Amino acid sequence: MVMKAKRTANFRLVILNGKAYMEKYKKSFHSRDINTLWGIVQVLRRYPGKLPDLDLMFDCLDWPAVKAIDYQGPNATSPPPLFCYSGNNSTLDIVFPDWSFWGWPEINIKPWNILLEELKEGNKRTKWKDRYPYAYWKGNPTVAPTRRDLMKCNVSDKQDWNARLYAQDWKTETRKGFQHSNLANQCTYRYKIYIEGQAWSVSEKYILACDSVTLLIKPIYYDFFTRSLVPMQHYWPVKETDKCRSIKFAVDWGNNHKQKVQDIGKAASKFILEDLRMDYVYDYMFHLLNEYAKLLRYKPIIPPKAVELCLETMACAADGVGRKFMMDSMVKTASDTGPCTMPPLFDPLNLQAFHREREASIKEVEMWEKKFWENQPK
Repeated sequence: MVMKAKRTANFRLVILNGKAYMEKYKKSFHSRDINTLWGIVQVLRRYPGKLPDLDLMFDCLDWPAVKAIDYQGPNATSPPPLFCYSGNNSTLDIVFPDWSFWGWPEINIKPWNILLEELKEGNKRTKWKDRYPYAYWKGNPTVAPTRRDLMKCNVSDKQDWNARLYAQDWKTETRKGFQHSNLANQCTYRYKIYIEGQAWSVSEKYILACDSVTLLIKPIYYDFFTRSLVPMQHYWPVKETDKCRSIKFAVDWGNNHKQKVQDIGKAASKFILEDLRMDYVYDYMFHLLNEYAKLLRYKPIIPPKAVELCLETMACAADGVGRKFMMDSMVKTASDTGPCTMPPLFDPLNLQAFHREREASIKEVEMWEKKFWENQPK
């Protein structure tokens, strides 16, 4: 069953007697595979001897690969268990925390435990009421049609949709030493836009952490924590099909209802700063791997081409910023306590009610927006 997932996997991971072994199939983009494996080694250091034996496949792309429709019908086989960074309602991949929690050296994004503190300080520098009263986005617009469409909402001499949008040229930024891409310095607008790229985007947690109101353009994908977010509590929902008018309405409404939208921004950053601390990320990883291991029906063995993942050899193989980020994100000592206790699962009725409430909130905002534009002069 596990080997069925090899088709798209970047690596196979086996944990046996508390030690990790990895067989690489293909290189990932940048250091995604290395940083993900580094994070798993940190879980083993944090909770030594507590993870059971397991055997898994991991795909390091932005998008999920296991389509639910391929495993339906009377003659359907069971889907392969494949770990990935994101999922959607049409896929069955097992969603795992992304590599950037341990840093992204290629574009100088620091490990989450370091960056989280910098984002806290960045929030304090400019109070919400003193921030630019517009919606801000900075990123690579070339990776997806929806982002290219967003750029049409930028301010021009003919129209102002309340958006200030900037294309990030990573080649130039890298050459100049990342002078204009410090995330902690980007909490200067009242509103920040989140939009997916080719699929889910790693930028979401950085945007939500800023105290600014996140204008969330309707996503297709989710990562391991975003399904906990509630519209009008943690973010403002924006329509994907009519972005410019939807963004303008959100900003105009927010600037006329300042306390309400400040509360939304504060709730989002509180969620990120408190509930997405590395302590809880590691606990999530521990529980996910532990529950996955319970489903195995065989004793894992070390693949013939696998290498043991050792803290020292992984760090020594890295250099420059990559090695620094490893040192900055390393778990220094084992935890004095066990992982947190997982809350009980949603029962089907409560889960359905949760989804209905979310949809009702989004529809309410869409109704406000519709009435607003209907009442505008033709």
